Amino acid sequence: MLVTACSSISTVRVQPENVHVGPHLRPIAIVHAQVTSAYLLFLPIPGHISLDYVVNRMLIHAAKQMGADKVVDIKVDITPGDGIWIFRQLLGWRSAEASGVAVVVEPETPETPVAPPPPPAK
Repeated sequence: MLVTACSSISTVRVQPENVHVGPHLRPIAIVHAQVTSAYLLFLPIPGHISLDYVVNRMLIHAAKQMGADKVVDIKVDITPGDGIWIFRQLLGWRSAEASGVAVVVEPETPETPVAPPPPPAK
């Protein structure tokens, strides 16, 4: 029997005018990270399944490598590891994934004060 574990990071560059993320943020890419680990008799085949790992070591790391300052609108999902879901570890798998928008923070432009109109000439 062949069992495996795998992880992947997918990215796609976006045009800033087509994705709205908020003021002073310029979107550069959508990043998606996923890791899956097989289980056989409650023993995980190597694969680090945790949201901390997927978000911090995969998603944010990939975004930083692309030149992003931050990742916004992060969405996460993980197969539960307790309750009735524990029986999935008998012969099954667990997976975790996270996705978000990689952005560059743009500096705020100071508003120039509006000068009052000159007094009328007499």
